[in-house]
Amino acid sequence: MIGASSAFFRLMKTGLTLAREGVFSIVEPPADLPLAPRLAISLLRLLERRGVSARNKGERLSAALNKLGPSYVKMGQFLATRPDLIGKELAEALTSLQDRVPAFDMAAARKAIRDALGKDVEELFDSFSEPVAAASIAQVHKASFIDSQGQVRLVAVKILRPKIAQRFHDDLASFYLAARLIEAIHVPSRRLKPVGVVDTLAQSIRLEMDFRLEAAALSEMGENCTTDEDFRVPTVYWEKSAKSVMTMEWIDGIKLTDIEALRASGHDLSALGRCVIQTFLNHALRDGFFHADMHPGNLFLGTDGKLIAVDFGIMGRLGLKEQRFLAEILYGFIVRDYRRVSQIHFEAGYVPSTQDVDTFAQALRSIGEPIHGRASSEISMAGILSQLFEFTEVFGMATRTELILLQKTMVVAEGVARMLDPELNLWNTSEPVVKAWMEKNLGPLAKAKEVAGGLTSLATLSAQLPEMARRAERLSESFDTMGRDGLRLDAETVEAIGKVEARGNRSGRLVLWVIAIALCAIAIKIWSY
Repeated sequence: MIGASSAFFRLMKTGLTLAREGVFSIVEPPADLPLAPRLAISLLRLLERRGVSARNKGERLSAALNKLGPSYVKMGQFLATRPDLIGKELAEALTSLQDRVPAFDMAAARKAIRDALGKDVEELFDSFSEPVAAASIAQVHKASFIDSQGQVRLVAVKILRPKIAQRFHDDLASFYLAARLIEAIHVPSRRLKPVGVVDTLAQSIRLEMDFRLEAAALSEMGENCTTDEDFRVPTVYWEKSAKSVMTMEWIDGIKLTDIEALRASGHDLSALGRCVIQTFLNHALRDGFFHADMHPGNLFLGTDGKLIAVDFGIMGRLGLKEQRFLAEILYGFIVRDYRRVSQIHFEAGYVPSTQDVDTFAQALRSIGEPIHGRASSEISMAGILSQLFEFTEVFGMATRTELILLQKTMVVAEGVARMLDPELNLWNTSEPVVKAWMEKNLGPLAKAKEVAGGLTSLATLSAQLPEMARRAERLSESFDTMGRDGLRLDAETVEAIGKVEARGNRSGRLVLWVIAIALCAIAIKIWSY
């Protein structure tokens, strides 16, 4: 109860900050929003600071969320990928949101390394720079050391921001409260699962704050990509890494944000754009494991001409079912087989069985047909996803939280590819990867492997049949005995049940007292405000 009241007051403070920065003035509330919250939004608009109206929507949101802290910046970046939840207008305004968090001092960085690795910086590294980058969760230092072969290794040392875990924990409580209030006040939003969205964000943040998991993700992707000719990842130095510190290879290359430097290097930007799209699709379809934060600041063109990714805090996984869904959706749009795309949605359980396959196929046709025959620069995967979101309510489709990161990454990867080559034909670029996956996994050879796997399972089941029959016989005998003599408890069991019942009565009285004390505490706290 105390925790809930604390979350409530933090939520009130959040609302006040958003109001002061003019956030409530940039979007209209839903038409079906009840009168009370609609009136509250109107009152909050009156608290807007002077001069705020001169800023654009992105500037207002960025200012408000940066004032609220790193948890809200992360939430804003996350919601930018969910136009189905917050609307296209607000999602577009959030796309420009950037971390504006100052670096913490060198003393704190040195202490963090000593606490995590048990040694001073000087014992671990021959050189250790001031921070070269800082964000909401961590900051990065450039360092070097001499390895066991006498080679000088340049490394990036990533250090978790002090006390950030507790800050996220407190703010997530407010996010959960807001999500539950939204579901309680606005019934149509329940289809979009606001609490599920916060669950996904919370899990993502927990994983992102444990650098051991990031190092493991980097290592796994490195193994997956050993045969890739145009993509690689940095090397992890496990002996200099822990939960709150990670040491990996320093990347000397050109960030994909620096278009002029990329052009000056003489590399083919169109080929690089194709590489971004095909790399993402290969990882998602071939490996079922993909980098889920592929913005251009996390991508480099290495001196060896390969695309190099960094920052593996957010990763996505797809099971075979989701891989097949993605491949067949893309392939269906490429070949204009909208009924097959519709059937895949139904087979995957993404559209309720009460809906009609052909009617949904008709809706998909309204999305797919307009893109055929248009200039490649006018075709957008993100646009298709956006239109699919618009149909979710019409056809009663629930939000699939397992596809959130996939949707987000596809949109971001497309944006990076378009930045490198505005005329890039996304369908032609995607087709080889998608077609190769379908031939391997849905072709005759795949069917033969599926049949062989079924025969193996059948053989295993046959070997277990005698034991299963014996168990069934013993169970039948037990039921016959109970039917004849009734269910009997021995003296020890009866005595144990009595003790548990007595404890339960005492526990019940204790709980009532705890609730009463908690209510008094909340009343006192509210009165003090």
